[in-house]
Amino acid sequence: MQSTAKTPQDYIDSLPEDRKEAINKIRQAIQKTLPEGFQESMGYGMLCYSVPHSIYPKGYHCDPKLPLGFMSLASQKNFIALYHMGIYANPKLLDWFTTEFPKHSKSKLDMGKSCIRFKKMNDIPYELISELASKMTVQQWIDCYESAFKK
Repeated sequence: MQSTAKTPQDYIDSLPEDRKEAINKIRQAIQKTLPEGFQESMGYGMLCYSVPHSIYPKGYHCDPKLPLGFMSLASQKNFIALYHMGIYANPKLLDWFTTEFPKHSKSKLDMGKSCIRFKKMNDIPYELISELASKMTVQQWIDCYESAFKK
């Protein structure tokens, strides 16, 4: 479900009540610890946390007009999705997250390469998400991105 909202708050305001609360709590968990330099905006119909062109002028290699994406948050049809490119690009971070997840949630971890899916709104590990958001600085993400994705 891609949103046409222009701002993060418009996006949240457009959600059903059960999703609004959960997305708001995840957003707050991310904002609480996300290192300085990442910028919140809308992109691909989701809340996005990116490295702005003012810090990384090259932008995203597939479309340099776009800032370098890092994390995204979306309310999908059957779940809430948290996309974290650092997990996709950094095996140590992925190992840390998969080891920690069972300590913070009763649900089984449901994830793809960069997508973590939350189907049960009452079992979202907000503190773990907050800790995950803090694990990579802007410069660490740029370095990781350039070594993993740029050719």
